[in-house]
Amino acid sequence: MDAARRRFRLTDSHVSVLGFLVEEEQIPDELLQVRAELREAGMLDAEDKISADLYPLVATLMEPRLIARVEMTGPQGVTQSGAVIGDDFIYTHENWPGDAESEYVPAEPETLVWALARMVDLHRDFTEEGDSGEVITSTMSTFDRVVERMEAGQFEEPEAVARAVDAPARLAEVLAQLNCMWRITMAWRGAETKGSGLAVRALVVWDCGIEGYWLRELPAEPIIERQVDASSELRVRRTSAKELWQMITDLLPDGAQLASAQHSQAMS
Repeated sequence: MDAARRRFRLTDSHVSVLGFLVEEEQIPDELLQVRAELREAGMLDAEDKISADLYPLVATLMEPRLIARVEMTGPQGVTQSGAVIGDDFIYTHENWPGDAESEYVPAEPETLVWALARMVDLHRDFTEEGDSGEVITSTMSTFDRVVERMEAGQFEEPEAVARAVDAPARLAEVLAQLNCMWRITMAWRGAETKGSGLAVRALVVWDCGIEGYWLRELPAEPIIERQVDASSELRVRRTSAKELWQMITDLLPDGAQLASAQHSQAMS
């Protein structure tokens, strides 16, 4: 806990323990050591009272108005980051590869898009064709074969990979430069959901280095379970960092849904 900057490093298990305490439920035996860690860090006292410094985060996690999830898949595996927006507070959280803890930091509404863009390392595209609009179409099974071939450990030119798995040559060329894939998902419960569930918006992007950014248009996000199979169409479009910034902004619901009237008044 960094009280001076209101920062906290927590695992999912730490958050679970805090949830049990707020709900006044018994903590399972397998989480008792996790509770001890929270006590040692000064986030809980001997009677399991939550530190006043931590309470704004806990209140936001328990009753979020909007949840942003950022999933990034790269050479070091998958990381999970994002943001949680409550009535009075916004917190971002970031995860490092191989680290169970995430760092939770308070944020202001005006910085939310910037924070999400930084989590996926959105940066200016210096290549000449950064906004060319080029489109590649294939299938999900072909995509999987290209990736599996490239991950097999034997270096091959993209053209050779494409021939070996019967894939479009351009698909292999682009994936040969792949740095990472990332998905940003927004979920909230608002007037448009009519109390029946969550509204969800998402986008998936390939960061392909010198080949630039590619937006996956098909399969379209958000994807529900069993909606995509091997025969599903894959379509990706070359895009620019500027367009992606606007698309991240457009994932958010109206500003009025991000904060209560009390929060808006406090910010003013």
